[in-house]
Amino acid sequence: MSPNPFLLVSLGSMNFWQNLSSFVSALQQSGAQLLDRIQSLLTAAQENRRSLAFTVAMIALSAKMAKADGVVTAEEVLAFENLFDIPAGEERNVARLFSLAQQDVAGFEAYAERINSLFLEDEETRIDILDALFFIAKADGFFHEGEDAYLERVAQIFGIDGRCYAKIKARHIRGGSDPYVVLDVSPDASYAEIRKRYLQEVKDTHPDQLIARGVPEEFVKIANDRLAAINSAFEQIQLERGL
Repeated sequence: MSPNPFLLVSLGSMNFWQNLSSFVSALQQSGAQLLDRIQSLLTAAQENRRSLAFTVAMIALSAKMAKADGVVTAEEVLAFENLFDIPAGEERNVARLFSLAQQDVAGFEAYAERINSLFLEDEETRIDILDALFFIAKADGFFHEGEDAYLERVAQIFGIDGRCYAKIKARHIRGGSDPYVVLDVSPDASYAEIRKRYLQEVKDTHPDQLIARGVPEEFVKIANDRLAAINSAFEQIQLERGL
């Protein structure tokens, strides 16, 4: 498997960000469609160009999702920036790409398909990306129906089934989520089975596991968010069962 583009972006390489700056400038000058330029990056053999394609596609996906509820908020843009180690002064290029993606005639599905093509054999990373999009969606304090429909469609393109999508969604939508869905166990399961599942979820979700897979340190906050949801679900089940 090729190196994870998350890791390459998180390294904060000035060469990478210089390439991003050049990409944005060339795109604005040429008037070419953003999706077409991403495709040209994907056909290149160099890994740094693939990581650039990944980052641009992620920005585009985030930008188009931010419009799903009809309003693009500063919180949603900042949430994306917080997930990547963006050097000071480079934020403007991310903001410019957000704007270009919102204007692009290509639909979000095309961008989701591009990202999916990078991770056809890596479901864990596809789930990480969906988690990141949820993180951005709820940044403004609300989770709208339009965002839900958007993320569900992205999950379908990523090959993430309905059960897995429900589990991811339940982790993010606190207060009204089903704790059994969060832990992916049957309500009829014994306490011993539920506890075993809980411990496995905690192990699989530990931040060290994500870092070992090449996910940048910024994504540790997503792992922490997952752990909080898992712990809360287990505590809720314990209360329900009088334990």
